[in-house]
Amino acid sequence: MDYQRILIFVGLGITGYLLVFNWQQDYGNESKQPAAEVGYEERIDSFDEELNSFPENDHQIPELFADKHLKNPLIQKFDAQAAPQNRLKVKTDVLEVTINLHGGDIDQADLLKYPTQINEPDNPLILLNPKNLYSAQSGLIGPDGTDKTDSRPNYTARFNEYVLDSGEQELIVPITLENPVNGLILVKEFVFRQNDYLVDVRYRLTNVGSVPAKVNFFGQIKRDGQDPVGEDSNIMGMQPFVGVATRTKDDLYQKFTADDLQEESFQVSLQGGYIAFSQHYFLSAWVPDQDKASNFYARKLNSRDILLLGFTSEELEIAPGQSEILGGSFYMGPKNQKRLDEIADGLGLTVDYGFLWWLAQPLFSGLTLFHSLVNNWGYAIILLTILVKMLLYPLSAASFRSMAKMRKLQPEMARLKERFGDDKQKFSQAMMEMYKKEGANPLGGCLPILLQMPVFIALYWTLMESVELRQAPFLLWINDLSVMDPYFVLPILMGISMFLTQMMQPEPPDPIQAKVFKFLPIIMTFFFLWFPAGLVLYWLINNILSVLQQLYVTRSLEKAG
Repeated sequence: MDYQRILIFVGLGITGYLLVFNWQQDYGNESKQPAAEVGYEERIDSFDEELNSFPENDHQIPELFADKHLKNPLIQKFDAQAAPQNRLKVKTDVLEVTINLHGGDIDQADLLKYPTQINEPDNPLILLNPKNLYSAQSGLIGPDGTDKTDSRPNYTARFNEYVLDSGEQELIVPITLENPVNGLILVKEFVFRQNDYLVDVRYRLTNVGSVPAKVNFFGQIKRDGQDPVGEDSNIMGMQPFVGVATRTKDDLYQKFTADDLQEESFQVSLQGGYIAFSQHYFLSAWVPDQDKASNFYARKLNSRDILLLGFTSEELEIAPGQSEILGGSFYMGPKNQKRLDEIADGLGLTVDYGFLWWLAQPLFSGLTLFHSLVNNWGYAIILLTILVKMLLYPLSAASFRSMAKMRKLQPEMARLKERFGDDKQKFSQAMMEMYKKEGANPLGGCLPILLQMPVFIALYWTLMESVELRQAPFLLWINDLSVMDPYFVLPILMGISMFLTQMMQPEPPDPIQAKVFKFLPIIMTFFFLWFPAGLVLYWLINNILSVLQQLYVTRSLEKAG
């Protein structure tokens, strides 16, 4: 029996299975986190109850009173005339955000540098979207909070629109309440920065009452169960992870699907941390003060297809006559691993490379290095493939030498088969004696190939998870390496290269195996028709380099006699 061929075939089958069906699975065995520590449970339960009572149609805001003047001494420098509409827009070089003045929530976020479709550059991807109730809520709860079970505050703003000019590094957008609430006068501020998707959301609070005021800040993401807008969620059966990602006491990164949260809600209390809603290439995330403890939660409302995830801060007590600042940060943008790592420990792991993340991360570093040199992600993939083949050449050379020896033994194997006919036992014994005599190892060509499979799988995840390759052009008709080749040229070339590689390998003695392997390039070509062009490009270059390496090794052996 040709064990080498069988193992190669099994290995390819396993690899294909992993690539097509298992890449999005959570390979960890972490159990869900238990309820938060004693002392926080009552506060979190009360908070959940409070927020769950917010009306589903938060985006339908009642009209605000116009031509009123604010009595807040902290903002006397601003003209206090209310904005004529109940929403205001903020535009930076990378974001266009809509803030709902009922509650002061961010209910729409357009990512200006990421078009929904490559042929519609002026149609940016809408990450937060009121059409599917995807919003970033924030406010004050607790004994003296402004956000209550049956009501949320109506804010006013000076302008309808704020723009961060190119010469400015920071833009502060204030919204205010007309009168003190529970002895507190406040300004809610949104702080935007150039070329940054992270927004600080903070309250400037002054206690003008006669008793201490106690409040907690909350940041919450509310989202329904619709598919992400503008993203292809089905690539040849592969579903990118869509759900909640957060940090726990034991792990920097843990994820929950909507089904997970329907079975059991998530709660935890810890210092620092984050909680995010993740989708392919993009995410939104609340990040509290990393030096303080916060209470995190995520749940799915049983009666509605809505996810609630967020955090609450520790209680802040403000003495009479004192002022304090309280808040958090909200990220809404691409999964840029370097930037996410800067924001919070573990947030960069939302760029989910699977169980081979330890191998995929250096591969991505190499890919970005090559891109910085050639300024083209397609060329970067080619250079990375060449580098990987060079590093794995010792394994490849061993495989090719074994294949070359086996190819030389093909005539002798044919004679043995003819000699022993249907007596498979004697045929196998004769082949083993021949292998021993000639110093050939039937598994020698297989094991190196199996050892290379983790590299291929890690590269696959690198190419699939990297937002940098989204809508990245290469050459000619390939204007997006993250989607399939529209004319199937690369998959066909890949199939031809695989056929050439197969021709250079020894033919299996078993006729059935021989027929199966003849059809293998056709089968693989069919599957690769729908694979992203970047991945097909990698496989094509890998096959071409394999053919060249095999020719080199074979000729070297022939010269050596």
